[in-house]
Amino acid sequence: MPNFTITTFDWVPELPRGYVRDIRLRWALEEAGIPYDIELSAFNERENTHYLHQPFGQVPWLSHEDKEIFESGAGLLYIAEHSDELISTENRSSVIQWLFAALNSVEMATLPWTILKFSGDTFESDGSKAIERFLHSRLKHMNEYLRGKTWLAEQFSVADIAMADVLRLVDRFDGLKQYSYCRKYLETCVSRAAFKKAYKDQLELYSTI
Repeated sequence: MPNFTITTFDWVPELPRGYVRDIRLRWALEEAGIPYDIELSAFNERENTHYLHQPFGQVPWLSHEDKEIFESGAGLLYIAEHSDELISTENRSSVIQWLFAALNSVEMATLPWTILKFSGDTFESDGSKAIERFLHSRLKHMNEYLRGKTWLAEQFSVADIAMADVLRLVDRFDGLKQYSYCRKYLETCVSRAAFKKAYKDQLELYSTI
């Protein structure tokens, strides 16, 4: 099988290191045992060619054979289609729905909250308080769903990679402290060897640049 290639930034500021979304694709490929290469695109001076691959100037994008896929969720699904480890015929529909839930229902709430946290917001304005309420409304339902479960869809899948990465950023700011099932689920996900390698490799990339 020709190598997959993940393209990510050649540098990022210190705060997002370990959280750049190429980690989702790294993690999936590590789980699947699929070899891959890393290519770099300039962070500070994004050339027009970057936007030809990713219309919004973001990373990552995934290349394989004659195909290119941007958006981490689309990349996860593409990788899953090349690995029985990450999706199976029996649980395919459940995996897909939870992959979309992670990126739409949950990340929609977590991302604004974490941006405010990164910026040092004190959550005193009405807008900030509304964002925090929205986050907790989503986490409350996730916590209840995860009660008594190890994975989202019977066995570990790309849906868990997406959901864990979404929750990981919230946990960075101690946002899961009152959601014990979410926290236990996250701990189980990130204890996997494939995540540890993906995380280590991303940190090493930016520590050497």
